[in-house]
Amino acid sequence: MSSGTFVDRIDPFAKRSLKKKSKKSQGSSRYRNSQDVELQQLPLLKVESSSLEQEELFIRKLRQCCVSFDFMDPVSDLKGKEIKRAALNDLSAYITHGRGVLTEPVYPEIIRMISVNLFRTLPPSENPDFDPEEDDPTLEASWPHLQLVYEVFLRFLESQDFQTAIGKKVIDQKFVLQLLELFDSEDPRERDFLKTVLHRIYGKFLGLRAFIRKQINNIFLRFIYETEHFNGVGELLEILGSIINGFALPLKSEHKQFLVKVLLPLHKVKCLSLYHAQLAYCVVQFLEKDASLTEPVVKGLLKFWPKTCSQKEVMFLGEIEEILDVIEPPQFVKIQEPLFRQIAKCVSSPHFQVTIYYMHVAERALYFWNNEYAMSLIEDNNSVIMPIMFPALYRISKEHWNQTIVALVYNVLKTFMEMNSKLFDELTASYKAERQKEKKREREREELWKRLHDLEISRTNNQTDNSGEIPQQSSLSQENNIAPSSFATPPLGNSSNNYMSK
Repeated sequence: MSSGTFVDRIDPFAKRSLKKKSKKSQGSSRYRNSQDVELQQLPLLKVESSSLEQEELFIRKLRQCCVSFDFMDPVSDLKGKEIKRAALNDLSAYITHGRGVLTEPVYPEIIRMISVNLFRTLPPSENPDFDPEEDDPTLEASWPHLQLVYEVFLRFLESQDFQTAIGKKVIDQKFVLQLLELFDSEDPRERDFLKTVLHRIYGKFLGLRAFIRKQINNIFLRFIYETEHFNGVGELLEILGSIINGFALPLKSEHKQFLVKVLLPLHKVKCLSLYHAQLAYCVVQFLEKDASLTEPVVKGLLKFWPKTCSQKEVMFLGEIEEILDVIEPPQFVKIQEPLFRQIAKCVSSPHFQVTIYYMHVAERALYFWNNEYAMSLIEDNNSVIMPIMFPALYRISKEHWNQTIVALVYNVLKTFMEMNSKLFDELTASYKAERQKEKKREREREELWKRLHDLEISRTNNQTDNSGEIPQQSSLSQENNIAPSSFATPPLGNSSNNYMSK
């Protein structure tokens, strides 16, 4: 039996897939220009020279690289593809090593070449059932040229000769908007370049920063509440992580709103695993900037806590531990009760994901007691936390089927006993007394049902004696040959009055 079949058997709600895992496919929206242009090999650019002739040659090569090719046909236009590849490499080296080569006339030519090559309508996924967690992405067929275009762009932005005052004339809001749309590319190689490019633009163009943040905000909101599909969420969050790290103190209201209204709701999307590490980093960055945000963040996580997905629960627990690593004691006091009520539920969780990738929810929750700083916080507030955690821990120590969990629980109980032995004894006695009360209530409930059952039999017998006939059974009883007295819940009518009169 395969591991996948075994998982399906123990988790009937697990996503099933009957399709075979497809090989990495290639796709492209790039085709040869309608005009049949024959590229001619141009001379190499000379790094030592910055003459007018070199500038003209530079521009000619940039325009030559505006010609697109069809990479879906690997044998077509081989000569033209090679000429363009060599030209892009030459441009990259010239910008990197040349001095004074980025003159003002060159800026619009570079941006035009970049726009023509990069900006295109991304094709829909070739696989209508595409699952980014399971399936391989469709790679961009024209990547041999696209990669070089991105490298030219980066060399341009990182050049010592780059002048922001000139650059802002050609790198505007429209350009940035088109760049952000490319983050939905399925090809992770392209998204990785885009991440670096956008970060450079954010660092150099102060006037575009607010616009970039706003557009990322819009992408996330559309992703959360409308599409639940956007390939570049992880990369955009990675950029935001460094942006948040540079926020000045005190934090602006708009930044706090972004945390509460956008970053926290990102936790509820089904494909959280694709970007959770970057999301958790952003959240922790905010808390390191402003400790007062701890309470709304933790309560927000508890609000979006997964109910049926053990994989997501493990991720949430990992994020909570990251938050505990940076939390300040006064903030911990504010969130300890709701937080540990949730942890107690996780410790009691029956979920067990049979896979090497995800840990048992209860096991992950119990690992909090291996964290030294978290342990110090728990010890300082043991009078509040122990009564919340004790019932679940004690019950598991006696009843849980998994010996690994039982061993971890014993260690936690031992730690609690060492922290506050008096309270531990009180909680033990209280728990046992409560269990005795529960057992007594169960016995009383069983006795009551037995008495009601006997009462129904007595009522039936009395009716038989008075009439001399056996009362006709209901059609349901006749069909199933079941006496009315055998039902679990006897009808309560005059019988209760008879019982009371006796």
